[in-house]
Amino acid sequence: MPQQAPARILVVEDIASLAMVYAGHLEGAGHLVDIAERGDVARNRIAAASAAGMPYDVVLLDLQLPDCDGLEWLAGMPGLVTETGVIVVTADGSIKRAIGAMRLGAYDFLVKPLAPERLLTTAGNAIERRRLAREVQIVRKLSARDGFQGFVGRSNAMQTVYRAIESVADSKATVFVTGESGTGKEVAAEAIHNASRRSKRPFIAINCGAIPENLLESELFGHLKGAFTGAIENRPGAARDADGGTLFLDEICEMELKLQVKLLRFLQTGMIQRVGSSRPEPVDVRVICATNRDPAAEVAAGRFREDLFYRLAVIPLEMPPLRDRGDDVVMLAEAFLERFAAQEGKRFDPIGADLRTRLLSGNWPGNVRELQNVMRRAVVMSPGPVLTLATFAGGSVGAQDGQRAQVGAPVLPVPGVSEPSAEAFAHMTLDAIERWAIEAAIARADGSLRKAAHALGLSPSTLYRKRERWLGQGSADAA
Repeated sequence: MPQQAPARILVVEDIASLAMVYAGHLEGAGHLVDIAERGDVARNRIAAASAAGMPYDVVLLDLQLPDCDGLEWLAGMPGLVTETGVIVVTADGSIKRAIGAMRLGAYDFLVKPLAPERLLTTAGNAIERRRLAREVQIVRKLSARDGFQGFVGRSNAMQTVYRAIESVADSKATVFVTGESGTGKEVAAEAIHNASRRSKRPFIAINCGAIPENLLESELFGHLKGAFTGAIENRPGAARDADGGTLFLDEICEMELKLQVKLLRFLQTGMIQRVGSSRPEPVDVRVICATNRDPAAEVAAGRFREDLFYRLAVIPLEMPPLRDRGDDVVMLAEAFLERFAAQEGKRFDPIGADLRTRLLSGNWPGNVRELQNVMRRAVVMSPGPVLTLATFAGGSVGAQDGQRAQVGAPVLPVPGVSEPSAEAFAHMTLDAIERWAIEAAIARADGSLRKAAHALGLSPSTLYRKRERWLGQGSADAA
Protein backbone atom coordinates (compact mmCIF):
# COMPACT_ATOMS: atom_id res chain seq x y z
CA MET A 1 0.00 0.00 0.00
CA PRO A 2 1.51 3.39 -0.98
CA GLN A 3 2.61 5.60 1.88
CA GLN A 4 0.40 8.65 2.51
CA ALA A 5 1.98 12.08 2.20
CA PRO A 6 2.36 13.86 5.57
CA ALA A 7 -0.64 15.90 6.58
CA ARG A 8 -0.44 19.69 6.82
CA ILE A 9 -1.78 21.06 10.11
CA LEU A 10 -2.20 24.65 11.31
CA VAL A 11 -2.19 25.21 15.08
CA VAL A 12 -4.00 28.43 16.01
CA GLU A 13 -3.02 29.10 19.62
CA ASP A 14 -1.83 32.32 21.29
CA ILE A 15 -0.03 30.64 24.23
CA ALA A 16 3.36 29.83 22.74
CA SER A 17 4.17 27.02 25.15
CA LEU A 18 0.94 25.17 24.37
CA ALA A 19 1.35 25.72 20.64
CA MET A 20 4.85 24.20 20.81
CA VAL A 21 3.58 21.20 22.79
CA TYR A 22 0.78 20.51 20.27
CA ALA A 23 3.20 20.95 17.36
CA GLY A 24 5.72 18.59 18.96
CA HIS A 25 3.16 15.80 19.36
CA LEU A 26 1.85 16.22 15.81
CA GLU A 27 5.29 16.47 14.21
CA GLY A 28 6.32 13.36 16.15
CA ALA A 29 3.47 11.54 14.36
CA GLY A 30 4.90 12.57 10.99
CA HIS A 31 2.76 15.65 10.23
CA LEU A 32 3.85 19.08 8.95
CA VAL A 33 2.83 21.81 11.39
CA ASP A 34 2.55 25.60 11.15
CA ILE A 35 1.65 27.88 14.07
CA ALA A 36 -0.44 31.07 14.10
CA GLU A 37 -0.85 33.07 17.31
CA ARG A 38 -3.69 35.31 16.10
CA GLY A 39 -6.87 34.95 14.09
CA ASP A 40 -5.78 37.33 11.33
CA VAL A 41 -2.45 35.51 10.92
CA ALA A 42 -4.28 32.19 10.68
CA ARG A 43 -6.68 33.58 8.09
CA ASN A 44 -3.82 34.80 5.91
CA ARG A 45 -1.95 31.50 6.11
CA ILE A 46 -5.08 29.51 5.23
CA ALA A 47 -5.75 31.77 2.24
CA ALA A 48 -2.15 31.46 1.03
CA ALA A 49 -2.21 27.66 1.39
CA SER A 50 -5.48 27.36 -0.55
CA ALA A 51 -4.23 29.69 -3.28
CA ALA A 52 -1.14 27.50 -3.66
CA GLY A 53 -3.33 24.42 -4.05
CA MET A 54 -2.11 22.97 -0.77
CA PRO A 55 -4.91 23.54 1.76
CA TYR A 56 -4.39 22.48 5.35
CA ASP A 57 -5.75 19.06 6.22
CA VAL A 58 -6.51 20.09 9.79
CA VAL A 59 -6.80 23.37 11.69
CA LEU A 60 -6.43 23.11 15.50
CA LEU A 61 -8.33 26.20 16.65
CA ASP A 62 -8.21 27.74 20.14
CA LEU A 63 -11.43 29.61 20.97
CA GLN A 64 -9.76 32.29 23.12
CA LEU A 65 -7.60 34.33 20.73
CA PRO A 66 -6.18 37.79 21.47
CA ASP A 67 -7.82 39.48 18.47
CA CYS A 68 -11.11 37.57 18.18
CA ASP A 69 -13.41 34.90 19.52
CA GLY A 70 -12.67 31.52 17.92
CA LEU A 71 -16.34 30.73 17.17
CA GLU A 72 -16.82 34.12 15.52
CA TRP A 73 -13.62 33.57 13.54
CA LEU A 74 -14.89 30.18 12.34
CA ALA A 75 -18.31 31.62 11.44
CA GLY A 76 -16.53 34.23 9.32
CA MET A 77 -14.85 31.51 7.23
CA PRO A 78 -17.76 29.30 6.09
CA GLY A 79 -15.76 27.73 3.26
CA LEU A 80 -13.01 26.47 5.57
CA VAL A 81 -14.87 23.41 6.87
CA THR A 82 -15.56 22.19 3.32
CA GLU A 83 -11.86 21.59 2.60
CA THR A 84 -10.28 21.32 6.05
CA GLY A 85 -11.04 19.42 9.23
CA VAL A 86 -11.43 21.93 12.07
CA ILE A 87 -10.77 20.74 15.63
CA VAL A 88 -11.80 23.29 18.23
CA VAL A 89 -9.74 23.48 21.46
CA THR A 90 -10.78 25.47 24.52
CA ALA A 91 -10.63 25.56 28.29
CA ASP A 92 -14.36 26.19 28.29
CA GLY A 93 -16.02 22.77 28.18
CA SER A 94 -19.62 23.97 28.15
CA ILE A 95 -22.17 22.11 26.02
CA LYS A 96 -23.24 25.42 24.48
CA ARG A 97 -19.75 26.10 23.10
CA ALA A 98 -19.49 22.54 21.82
CA ILE A 99 -22.82 22.73 20.03
CA GLY A 100 -21.89 26.11 18.56
CA ALA A 101 -18.66 24.72 17.14
CA MET A 102 -20.32 21.63 15.65
CA ARG A 103 -23.07 23.71 14.05
CA LEU A 104 -20.39 25.71 12.29
CA GLY A 105 -18.98 22.51 10.84
CA ALA A 106 -16.17 21.70 13.27
CA TYR A 107 -15.07 18.07 13.11
CA ASP A 108 -14.53 17.68 16.86
CA PHE A 109 -14.36 19.62 20.12
CA LEU A 110 -11.53 19.11 22.62
CA VAL A 111 -11.18 20.51 26.15
CA LYS A 112 -7.87 21.60 27.67
CA PRO A 113 -5.66 20.11 28.97
CA LEU A 114 -5.21 17.75 26.01
CA ALA A 115 -3.92 14.25 26.43
CA PRO A 116 -1.41 13.51 23.63
CA GLU A 117 -3.24 10.28 22.69
CA ARG A 118 -6.56 12.13 22.39
CA LEU A 119 -4.98 14.88 20.26
CA LEU A 120 -3.28 12.44 17.88
CA THR A 121 -6.34 10.18 17.55
CA THR A 122 -8.69 13.08 16.81
CA ALA A 123 -6.26 14.67 14.36
CA GLY A 124 -5.68 11.32 12.62
CA ASN A 125 -9.42 10.72 12.22
CA ALA A 126 -9.95 14.24 10.86
CA ILE A 127 -7.10 13.78 8.38
CA GLU A 128 -8.48 10.45 7.16
CA ARG A 129 -11.95 11.93 6.77
CA ARG A 130 -10.69 14.88 4.73
CA ARG A 131 -8.59 12.63 2.48
CA LEU A 132 -11.56 10.36 1.79
CA ALA A 133 -13.73 13.39 1.04
CA ARG A 134 -11.15 14.76 -1.40
CA GLU A 135 -10.89 11.40 -3.15
CA VAL A 136 -14.67 11.35 -3.56
CA GLN A 137 -14.56 14.90 -4.95
CA ILE A 138 -11.87 13.89 -7.44
CA VAL A 139 -13.89 10.86 -8.59
CA ARG A 140 -17.00 12.98 -8.95
CA LYS A 141 -15.10 15.64 -10.87
CA LEU A 142 -13.61 13.08 -13.23
CA SER A 143 -16.99 11.44 -13.80
CA ALA A 144 -18.92 14.70 -14.13
CA ARG A 145 -20.37 15.39 -17.55
CA ASP A 146 -20.17 18.77 -19.27
CA GLY A 147 -23.53 18.17 -20.89
CA PHE A 148 -26.24 15.62 -21.49
CA GLN A 149 -29.04 15.24 -24.05
CA GLY A 150 -29.15 18.93 -25.02
CA PHE A 151 -28.13 20.33 -21.63
CA VAL A 152 -24.89 22.22 -21.00
CA GLY A 153 -23.36 22.27 -17.51
CA ARG A 154 -21.29 20.23 -15.09
CA SER A 155 -22.55 21.58 -11.73
CA ASN A 156 -23.57 19.13 -9.03
CA ALA A 157 -27.18 20.23 -9.46
CA MET A 158 -27.13 19.27 -13.14
CA GLN A 159 -25.29 15.99 -12.50
CA THR A 160 -28.24 15.10 -10.27
CA VAL A 161 -30.64 15.97 -13.09
CA TYR A 162 -28.67 13.88 -15.59
CA ARG A 163 -28.72 10.85 -13.31
CA ALA A 164 -32.44 11.26 -12.63
CA ILE A 165 -33.22 11.43 -16.36
CA GLU A 166 -31.25 8.25 -17.00
CA SER A 167 -33.01 6.50 -14.13
CA VAL A 168 -36.57 7.34 -15.24
CA ALA A 169 -36.08 7.21 -19.01
CA ASP A 170 -37.35 3.66 -19.58
CA SER A 171 -40.04 3.73 -16.93
CA LYS A 172 -43.68 3.97 -17.98
CA ALA A 173 -44.46 6.17 -14.97
CA THR A 174 -45.50 9.77 -15.52
CA VAL A 175 -42.91 12.44 -14.72
CA PHE A 176 -43.77 15.86 -13.28
CA VAL A 177 -41.07 18.41 -14.11
CA THR A 178 -41.11 21.55 -11.98
CA GLY A 179 -38.91 24.63 -11.88
CA GLU A 180 -38.83 28.32 -12.64
CA SER A 181 -39.54 29.64 -16.10
CA GLY A 182 -36.56 29.25 -18.41
CA THR A 183 -34.83 26.43 -16.51
CA GLY A 184 -35.22 23.93 -19.36
CA LYS A 185 -38.27 21.87 -18.42
CA GLU A 186 -39.10 21.01 -22.04
CA VAL A 187 -35.45 20.15 -22.68
CA ALA A 188 -35.69 17.76 -19.71
CA ALA A 189 -38.81 16.17 -21.17
CA GLU A 190 -37.11 15.70 -24.55
CA ALA A 191 -34.03 14.29 -22.82
CA ILE A 192 -36.17 11.69 -21.05
CA HIS A 193 -37.77 10.79 -24.38
CA ASN A 194 -34.45 10.62 -26.26
CA ALA A 195 -32.86 8.46 -23.56
CA SER A 196 -35.77 6.00 -23.58
CA ARG A 197 -36.79 3.09 -25.79
CA ARG A 198 -39.44 5.41 -27.25
CA SER A 199 -36.84 7.69 -28.83
CA LYS A 200 -37.65 6.48 -32.36
CA ARG A 201 -41.31 7.42 -31.93
CA PRO A 202 -42.79 10.96 -31.83
CA PHE A 203 -42.27 13.53 -29.09
CA ILE A 204 -45.33 15.79 -29.06
CA ALA A 205 -45.46 18.93 -26.91
CA ILE A 206 -48.61 20.83 -25.97
CA ASN A 207 -48.60 24.14 -24.07
CA CYS A 208 -51.79 23.96 -22.01
CA GLY A 209 -51.76 27.69 -21.29
CA ALA A 210 -51.22 28.88 -24.86
CA ILE A 211 -54.32 27.21 -26.32
CA PRO A 212 -57.81 28.61 -25.62
CA GLU A 213 -59.87 26.49 -23.26
CA ASN A 214 -62.50 25.57 -25.86
CA LEU A 215 -59.84 24.25 -28.25
CA LEU A 216 -57.48 22.48 -25.84
CA GLU A 217 -59.55 19.29 -25.61
CA SER A 218 -59.62 19.05 -29.39
CA GLU A 219 -55.87 19.70 -29.61
CA LEU A 220 -55.22 17.04 -27.02
CA PHE A 221 -57.68 14.29 -27.92
CA GLY A 222 -58.72 15.20 -31.48
CA HIS A 223 -62.16 15.72 -33.05
CA LEU A 224 -64.40 14.49 -35.82
CA LYS A 225 -65.42 16.57 -38.79
CA GLY A 226 -68.45 18.70 -37.92
CA ALA A 227 -68.08 18.19 -34.16
CA PHE A 228 -68.14 21.98 -33.68
CA THR A 229 -68.02 25.14 -35.74
CA GLY A 230 -64.73 25.21 -37.61
CA ALA A 231 -64.17 21.45 -37.44
CA ILE A 232 -63.90 21.05 -41.21
CA GLU A 233 -61.94 17.79 -41.08
CA ASN A 234 -61.07 14.94 -38.75
CA ARG A 235 -58.17 15.65 -36.40
CA PRO A 236 -56.33 12.87 -34.56
CA GLY A 237 -55.08 15.03 -31.65
CA ALA A 238 -51.74 15.18 -29.86
CA ALA A 239 -52.28 11.99 -27.84
CA ARG A 240 -52.88 9.98 -31.02
CA ASP A 241 -49.98 11.68 -32.80
CA ALA A 242 -47.71 10.67 -29.91
CA ASP A 243 -48.79 7.01 -30.01
CA GLY A 244 -45.77 4.87 -29.15
CA GLY A 245 -43.82 7.95 -28.05
CA THR A 246 -44.05 10.73 -25.49
CA LEU A 247 -46.70 13.39 -24.84
CA PHE A 248 -45.40 16.48 -23.05
CA LEU A 249 -47.97 18.72 -21.38
CA ASP A 250 -46.35 22.03 -20.51
CA GLU A 251 -47.92 24.53 -18.10
CA ILE A 252 -50.27 21.80 -16.88
CA CYS A 253 -51.50 23.94 -13.99
CA GLU A 254 -53.14 26.28 -16.52
CA MET A 255 -55.56 23.52 -17.61
CA GLU A 256 -59.19 24.08 -16.64
CA LEU A 257 -60.74 21.76 -14.06
CA LYS A 258 -63.27 20.28 -16.52
CA LEU A 259 -60.53 19.12 -18.84
CA GLN A 260 -58.48 17.87 -15.90
CA VAL A 261 -61.21 15.25 -15.32
CA LYS A 262 -60.88 13.99 -18.90
CA LEU A 263 -57.08 13.96 -18.67
CA LEU A 264 -57.28 11.88 -15.49
CA ARG A 265 -59.56 9.37 -17.20
CA PHE A 266 -57.15 9.15 -20.13
CA LEU A 267 -54.21 8.51 -17.80
CA GLN A 268 -56.12 5.80 -15.93
CA THR A 269 -57.49 3.97 -18.97
CA GLY A 270 -55.03 4.72 -21.79
CA MET A 271 -58.07 5.52 -23.96
CA ILE A 272 -58.90 8.75 -25.76
CA GLN A 273 -62.26 9.92 -27.04
CA ARG A 274 -62.31 12.50 -29.80
CA VAL A 275 -64.68 15.44 -29.57
CA GLY A 276 -67.86 14.40 -31.41
CA SER A 277 -67.12 10.67 -31.12
CA SER A 278 -68.66 8.04 -28.83
CA ARG A 279 -65.95 5.44 -29.50
CA PRO A 280 -62.90 5.28 -27.19
CA GLU A 281 -59.56 4.57 -28.86
CA PRO A 282 -56.50 3.05 -27.19
CA VAL A 283 -53.13 4.85 -27.38
CA ASP A 284 -49.72 4.01 -25.95
CA VAL A 285 -48.00 7.17 -24.75
CA ARG A 286 -45.60 8.14 -21.98
CA VAL A 287 -46.87 11.33 -20.34
CA ILE A 288 -44.53 14.01 -19.01
CA CYS A 289 -45.91 17.27 -17.68
CA ALA A 290 -44.36 20.48 -16.39
CA THR A 291 -45.19 23.69 -14.59
CA ASN A 292 -43.35 26.72 -13.27
CA ARG A 293 -45.84 27.01 -10.43
CA ASP A 294 -46.07 25.11 -7.15
CA PRO A 295 -48.47 22.25 -7.96
CA ALA A 296 -49.09 21.48 -4.27
CA ALA A 297 -50.14 25.11 -3.73
CA GLU A 298 -52.44 24.92 -6.77
CA VAL A 299 -54.05 21.81 -5.30
CA ALA A 300 -54.51 23.53 -1.94
CA ALA A 301 -56.11 26.53 -3.70
CA GLY A 302 -58.55 24.27 -5.54
CA ARG A 303 -57.20 25.12 -8.99
CA PHE A 304 -55.74 21.68 -9.64
CA ARG A 305 -57.30 18.32 -8.88
CA GLU A 306 -55.57 16.42 -6.10
CA ASP A 307 -56.20 13.02 -7.70
CA LEU A 308 -54.73 14.24 -11.00
CA PHE A 309 -51.70 15.69 -9.21
CA TYR A 310 -50.88 12.39 -7.53
CA ARG A 311 -51.46 10.54 -10.80
CA LEU A 312 -49.05 12.84 -12.63
CA ALA A 313 -46.40 13.29 -9.92
CA VAL A 314 -45.35 9.64 -9.74
CA ILE A 315 -41.77 10.76 -10.47
CA PRO A 316 -41.01 14.41 -9.60
CA LEU A 317 -38.05 16.16 -11.27
CA GLU A 318 -37.01 19.60 -10.05
CA MET A 319 -35.00 21.75 -12.47
CA PRO A 320 -32.48 23.98 -10.65
CA PRO A 321 -32.47 27.73 -11.31
CA LEU A 322 -29.42 29.11 -13.10
CA ARG A 323 -28.31 31.05 -10.01
CA ASP A 324 -27.77 27.69 -8.23
CA ARG A 325 -25.64 26.21 -11.01
CA GLY A 326 -22.34 28.01 -10.31
CA ASP A 327 -19.89 28.08 -13.22
CA ASP A 328 -22.52 26.59 -15.55
CA VAL A 329 -23.55 30.15 -16.40
CA VAL A 330 -20.16 30.75 -18.03
CA MET A 331 -20.24 27.39 -19.86
CA LEU A 332 -23.70 28.20 -21.20
CA ALA A 333 -22.69 31.73 -22.18
CA GLU A 334 -19.71 30.40 -24.13
CA ALA A 335 -21.88 27.77 -25.84
CA PHE A 336 -24.44 30.42 -26.82
CA LEU A 337 -21.66 32.76 -27.97
CA GLU A 338 -20.23 30.09 -30.26
CA ARG A 339 -23.65 29.12 -31.62
CA PHE A 340 -24.90 32.63 -32.33
CA ALA A 341 -21.55 33.80 -33.73
CA ALA A 342 -21.75 30.99 -36.28
CA GLN A 343 -25.31 31.99 -37.16
CA GLU A 344 -24.29 35.63 -37.63
CA GLY A 345 -21.07 34.84 -39.49
CA LYS A 346 -18.92 36.50 -36.82
CA ARG A 347 -15.92 35.48 -34.74
CA PHE A 348 -15.48 36.17 -31.03
CA ASP A 349 -12.68 35.63 -28.55
CA PRO A 350 -13.38 33.60 -25.38
CA ILE A 351 -15.30 35.46 -22.68
CA GLY A 352 -12.97 37.72 -20.67
CA ALA A 353 -12.50 37.89 -16.91
CA ASP A 354 -14.64 41.02 -16.37
CA LEU A 355 -17.64 39.64 -18.23
CA ARG A 356 -17.15 36.25 -16.58
CA THR A 357 -17.34 37.93 -13.16
CA ARG A 358 -20.48 39.81 -14.16
CA LEU A 359 -22.13 36.65 -15.48
CA LEU A 360 -21.36 34.80 -12.26
CA SER A 361 -22.68 37.63 -10.07
CA GLY A 362 -26.05 37.82 -11.84
CA ASN A 363 -29.23 36.53 -10.22
CA TRP A 364 -30.71 35.44 -13.60
CA PRO A 365 -34.43 35.42 -12.71
CA GLY A 366 -35.16 34.46 -16.33
CA ASN A 367 -32.71 31.57 -16.03
CA VAL A 368 -31.17 29.95 -19.12
CA ARG A 369 -33.70 31.56 -21.45
CA GLU A 370 -32.68 35.00 -20.21
CA LEU A 371 -28.99 34.20 -20.62
CA GLN A 372 -29.64 32.90 -24.12
CA ASN A 373 -31.32 36.14 -25.16
CA VAL A 374 -28.62 38.28 -23.54
CA MET A 375 -25.94 36.42 -25.50
CA ARG A 376 -27.92 36.53 -28.74
CA ARG A 377 -28.35 40.30 -28.42
CA ALA A 378 -24.67 40.73 -27.57
CA VAL A 379 -23.59 38.82 -30.67
CA VAL A 380 -25.93 40.78 -32.91
CA MET A 381 -24.93 44.16 -31.47
CA SER A 382 -21.17 43.59 -31.21
CA PRO A 383 -18.81 43.61 -34.22
CA GLY A 384 -16.38 41.32 -32.34
CA PRO A 385 -13.98 39.81 -31.78
CA VAL A 386 -13.92 41.00 -28.13
CA LEU A 387 -17.14 40.87 -26.14
CA THR A 388 -17.09 43.54 -23.43
CA LEU A 389 -19.41 44.75 -20.68
CA ALA A 390 -20.14 47.81 -22.82
CA THR A 391 -21.95 45.49 -25.22
CA PHE A 392 -24.53 44.86 -22.52
CA ALA A 393 -25.05 48.50 -21.61
CA GLY A 394 -28.53 48.46 -23.17
CA GLY A 395 -29.83 45.79 -20.77
CA SER A 396 -28.96 43.89 -17.65
CA VAL A 397 -26.58 40.94 -17.62
CA GLY A 398 -28.57 38.94 -15.09
CA ALA A 399 -30.50 41.04 -12.60
CA GLN A 400 -28.44 42.09 -9.60
CA ASP A 401 -29.62 41.89 -6.00
CA GLY A 402 -32.65 39.78 -6.83
CA GLN A 403 -34.17 42.18 -9.36
CA ARG A 404 -35.98 40.76 -12.34
CA ALA A 405 -33.97 41.03 -15.55
CA GLN A 406 -35.06 42.96 -18.59
CA VAL A 407 -33.96 41.47 -21.88
CA GLY A 408 -34.61 42.87 -25.30
CA ALA A 409 -36.24 46.16 -24.21
CA PRO A 410 -33.38 48.31 -22.96
CA VAL A 411 -35.45 51.44 -22.45
CA LEU A 412 -37.56 49.77 -19.76
CA PRO A 413 -35.97 50.19 -16.31
CA VAL A 414 -36.15 47.11 -14.08
CA PRO A 415 -39.64 45.72 -14.87
CA GLY A 416 -41.69 44.03 -12.19
CA VAL A 417 -40.13 46.12 -9.43
CA SER A 418 -41.73 49.55 -9.70
CA GLU A 419 -43.76 51.54 -12.17
CA PRO A 420 -41.69 53.67 -14.55
CA SER A 421 -41.91 57.38 -13.92
CA ALA A 422 -43.79 59.70 -16.25
CA GLU A 423 -40.46 60.86 -17.64
CA ALA A 424 -39.42 57.25 -18.28
CA PHE A 425 -42.73 56.55 -20.03
CA ALA A 426 -42.10 59.51 -22.32
CA HIS A 427 -38.94 57.87 -23.62
CA MET A 428 -40.32 54.33 -23.93
CA THR A 429 -41.43 52.70 -27.14
CA LEU A 430 -44.98 51.39 -27.46
CA ASP A 431 -43.65 47.85 -27.42
CA ALA A 432 -41.78 48.50 -24.17
CA ILE A 433 -44.88 50.03 -22.53
CA GLU A 434 -46.97 47.05 -23.64
CA ARG A 435 -44.41 44.69 -22.23
CA TRP A 436 -44.31 46.48 -18.89
CA ALA A 437 -48.12 46.36 -18.66
CA ILE A 438 -48.22 42.63 -19.41
CA GLU A 439 -45.43 41.73 -16.97
CA ALA A 440 -47.13 43.82 -14.27
CA ALA A 441 -50.45 42.03 -14.91
CA ILE A 442 -48.75 38.64 -14.66
CA ALA A 443 -47.15 39.68 -11.36
CA ARG A 444 -50.56 40.78 -10.00
CA ALA A 445 -52.01 37.42 -11.08
CA ASP A 446 -49.35 35.54 -9.10
CA GLY A 447 -47.77 34.21 -12.28
CA SER A 448 -50.96 32.94 -13.95
CA LEU A 449 -50.89 33.92 -17.61
CA ARG A 450 -54.52 32.91 -18.03
CA LYS A 451 -55.68 35.28 -15.26
CA ALA A 452 -53.41 38.05 -16.54
CA ALA A 453 -54.83 37.65 -20.04
CA HIS A 454 -58.38 37.89 -18.70
CA ALA A 455 -57.52 41.04 -16.74
CA LEU A 456 -55.99 42.63 -19.85
CA GLY A 457 -58.83 41.60 -22.15
CA LEU A 458 -56.58 39.34 -24.22
CA SER A 459 -56.77 35.68 -25.08
CA PRO A 460 -54.18 33.49 -23.32
CA SER A 461 -52.76 32.46 -26.69
CA THR A 462 -52.08 36.11 -27.58
CA LEU A 463 -50.31 36.62 -24.27
CA TYR A 464 -48.18 33.53 -24.79
CA ARG A 465 -47.22 34.56 -28.31
CA LYS A 466 -46.07 37.96 -27.06
CA ARG A 467 -43.99 36.40 -24.28
CA GLU A 468 -42.50 33.88 -26.69
CA ARG A 469 -41.40 36.75 -28.91
CA TRP A 470 -39.75 38.52 -25.97
CA LEU A 471 -38.26 35.60 -24.15
CA GLY A 472 -37.61 33.09 -26.90
CA GLN A 473 -40.06 30.66 -25.28
CA GLY A 474 -40.28 27.27 -26.93
CA SER A 475 -36.72 27.36 -28.27
CA ALA A 476 -34.78 24.14 -27.82
CA ASP A 477 -31.77 26.32 -27.10
CA ALA A 478 -32.97 26.77 -23.51
CA ALA A 479 -30.68 24.01 -22.29
